Amino acid sequence: MPTIIHATQSQVTEWSYTSGRPYGDPFNEVELDALVSHADGERWRVPAYWAGEQEWRVRFAPPKPGQYNIETICTDAGNADLHGRRATLIAAPYAGNHPLLRPGPLRVAESRRTFEHADGTPFFWLGDTWWMGLCKRLSWPDDFQRLTADRVAKGFTVIQIVAGLYPDMPAFDPRGENEAGFPWEANFTRINPAYFDMADLRIAWLVRSGLVPCILACWGYYLPLLGLEKMKRHWRYLIARWSAYPVVWCLTGETAMPYYLSKDRAGDERQQIAGWTEIARYVRETDPYGHLITTHPTHIGRDQVKDDSVLDLDMLQTGHGGYDSVPNTIRTVVAERQRKPPMPVVVGEANYEGIIHGTYDEVQRLTFWASILSGAAGYTYGANGIWQVNTKEQPFGASPHGGTWGNTPWDEAYRLPGSAQLGLAKRLLARYPWARFEPHPEWVKPSGNARHIGAPFAAGIPGQVRLIYLYDPVFPWSGKRPRVTHLEHTRAHHAFFWDPRIGAELPIGRVQPDARGDWEVPQPPTFQDWLIVIESR
Repeated sequence: MPTIIHATQSQVTEWSYTSGRPYGDPFNEVELDALVSHADGERWRVPAYWAGEQEWRVRFAPPKPGQYNIETICTDAGNADLHGRRATLIAAPYAGNHPLLRPGPLRVAESRRTFEHADGTPFFWLGDTWWMGLCKRLSWPDDFQRLTADRVAKGFTVIQIVAGLYPDMPAFDPRGENEAGFPWEANFTRINPAYFDMADLRIAWLVRSGLVPCILACWGYYLPLLGLEKMKRHWRYLIARWSAYPVVWCLTGETAMPYYLSKDRAGDERQQIAGWTEIARYVRETDPYGHLITTHPTHIGRDQVKDDSVLDLDMLQTGHGGYDSVPNTIRTVVAERQRKPPMPVVVGEANYEGIIHGTYDEVQRLTFWASILSGAAGYTYGANGIWQVNTKEQPFGASPHGGTWGNTPWDEAYRLPGSAQLGLAKRLLARYPWARFEPHPEWVKPSGNARHIGAPFAAGIPGQVRLIYLYDPVFPWSGKRPRVTHLEHTRAHHAFFWDPRIGAELPIGRVQPDARGDWEVPQPPTFQDWLIVIESR
């Protein structure tokens, strides 16, 4: 009689298989899949992960309630403990209100510009960067849960995190260990399941807390080191462990960047671009749920694969030069948003707060607002000190190139004001149907762009709402003030100033455009950056 497994729709359930036939190298000798079929005929081929010893486990989150039939498929078809095993899974409807499980997994919206959940609920990508967040320097549970709680309270929605093969260090550097060691055994002979048992606790906690893990398999230069086939096995293992969660897959970090001390940079770059394109297709074929796929680039994600149709969103890295990096960020967002076919554009790395110089909260606000009002689908913040997990007792130290990015401890860096200010920005956007916003540079004179980053940026919905970000202070002696243009005479307009530092709202009142539909911006309350919000009825 088949085994009965009880589960709940959208929630992860797990079951295991144990081989009575011993294998000397189970990870490399055997692959196991579970073919899961719903009563309505829909099917999922779910990879199992090796759990150590002679045990394999399957994780499945039933996408719908009802009855499922399960049958295992093993590469060793003669092993009756693993091959041809049958079971029945009965999934009850999900009745909770979890912000990720209730609306369902993420997808690209019909507009091809933004993201939404499976039920159509818009999803705003406000990410944070924890590249080395699975290492033991961010201790479990205390440190990890404290940082998670802070980011949830501030309104973040995505956490970028690397599955153990980290940047800025050689392979098997002690700084990359978690409580169970490294993700692979020496010389990359096989996966270390105990490492991923500890990583599981952290990934599951992010999801439980309402944060989407954006999981990077490694940094790009690991591909020449492992080779294509081992990298596929690494990715298969990540999919088996974590695809049942509401995740986003990021192929790798700095996709085309060779190792810091590479002796054949051009050759490595070619190999990495071709190889990561093939890996992307493999991830697409292997992931039973069809999660979104992207890649973290040295500049533009779509340019670091040979065929950009393997990606669902276009991730950007635009520089850490403070104010001087903002023009490149705006220029790249605008250009990528115009590419065909359209794809959501996400700023994935720009101006970590506290890195080098000139990157503190005012530049965080400028970069965020200029990006979003220029059409970015999302924005990922980063704080220097968090991404490499500095602690007071153990600063990260030097990268292989010999330089050090900074020693600010993570538990100081997470309090930097920019993270709270971007959370306030997301909260303001959430008051409006932001997923329908379009950039409207013609709504302001002068108009912000890559050549004039201090000029106002504008976006919104005609006849409904306009958001206008003023970075350069408006002085009484400045001469002509900025003007809002193309205001509809058929609508009643009311406006307020919004303080992007603290979220305070100060009324302006009725907006009276002139005969041409223009309105001169009034004197802001203080000499700083402000948003003007115009609501039209």
